[in-house]
Amino acid sequence: MRLRIASYNIHKAVGLDRRRDPARILEVLNEIAADVVVLQEVDRRLGARPSALPRFLIEQETDYAVVDLARNDVSLGWHGNAVLVRPGLAIGDVAHIDLPGLEPRGAVRIDVDGGLTVVGTHLGLLRPWRIRQQRAIRDAVDARASRTVIAGDFNEWAVRTGFEPWDGVFDVQTPGRSFHTARPIAPLDRFALGKKLRLHGAGVVRQGAARVASDHLPVWADVEVSG
Repeated sequence: MRLRIASYNIHKAVGLDRRRDPARILEVLNEIAADVVVLQEVDRRLGARPSALPRFLIEQETDYAVVDLARNDVSLGWHGNAVLVRPGLAIGDVAHIDLPGLEPRGAVRIDVDGGLTVVGTHLGLLRPWRIRQQRAIRDAVDARASRTVIAGDFNEWAVRTGFEPWDGVFDVQTPGRSFHTARPIAPLDRFALGKKLRLHGAGVVRQGAARVASDHLPVWADVEVSG
């Protein structure tokens, strides 16, 4: 089974022009044509955390289905993390992963029929807390680790360090520099692949609406379960 996984920090759908334009975000997602889309900063932080990406618009403008991860009627995900999937892609168990931190953080997990587990997350700003959060994710997937892909905004500016809890369990893949959209200098958005996953390609989307839709550029990876 080979799937395209995309990760996109949509900055609550606010672009470089300071306009909140959810339709523009969906235009970007349609161009990527991923099987699974992991989103960060999809819900607003205040009040009941209503989604910046309305469900009716997703239904109207795409053929994606929203994975049921929200814990209320107005959010799209949990701690800003949401997952969209192509129709016909069967989803098994879903779960929330609590992450330690000075600020509220979390991760979401979905199991895709065919043996793949996808974790979406937005790690903290401070490395000591990111290290603890990586441990929490590693421990939460446990026996699924070899068939797990972790996708998201890892918030790590270093190229080769900062992922020690995942050493020997996950291979961190960096598609390229994805932040800031106006001048990409940092590879914040990445993937971490379990040992039974094979990477067939990865990249950063730099064309079209992605150039202005958010302060992050979206990234993608083609992943196959190899054993």
